[in-house]
Amino acid sequence: MSPITSDRLINLDLNKPLWDRFFSVAPLVIIGTKEADGSYDLAPKHLAMPFGWDNYFGFICTPRHGTYQNIRREKAFTVSFPQPDQVLFASLAAAPRCDHDHKPSLSVLPTFPASTVDGVLLQQGYLFLECQLDRIIDGFGENSLIVGKIAAAQVQTAALRRCDRDDQDILLDVPLLVYLSPGRYTTINHSFSFPFHAGFKR
Repeated sequence: MSPITSDRLINLDLNKPLWDRFFSVAPLVIIGTKEADGSYDLAPKHLAMPFGWDNYFGFICTPRHGTYQNIRREKAFTVSFPQPDQVLFASLAAAPRCDHDHKPSLSVLPTFPASTVDGVLLQQGYLFLECQLDRIIDGFGENSLIVGKIAAAQVQTAALRRCDRDDQDILLDVPLLVYLSPGRYTTINHSFSFPFHAGFKR
């Protein structure tokens, strides 16, 4: 049977990456790592997510980046979830390295030390994770999957879900910064309860 087609659908050329042809939603996080010289690096990532329901977190990177090399060497990384008014900080963290392989823009980013791994986190975020490297899986084209086991986590009090507080009120108090790939961002401050079917289990 021939597949159903529509003149409203366009077949995308899979001989080249397709992700720039439409928008998709992703978190925007700042990954912190320790450099070989003892300084710290911060880099924004959006291909990032929890791995399963246990305490694992992973993201996509490339071996060409210092983030990948730092994590492979140090076996640890941090994750900061910035708030919408910190989008400029995320941009500064994405600045290219200079001739001395450092990012001068990082000097203006406010950070605080991690508690269990050797790293730093971005101040005024709403969620912070400290991860020990669990595994690196290479071979997704030029990219790699980096997964860490969460060793410590902190959340801003106003962002913590509680049984005595409506979830919508939390989003009004602490809106979420979302990356709309490619090249845009937005803020989530309103949501709706998902209509789970009766008996649904994760």
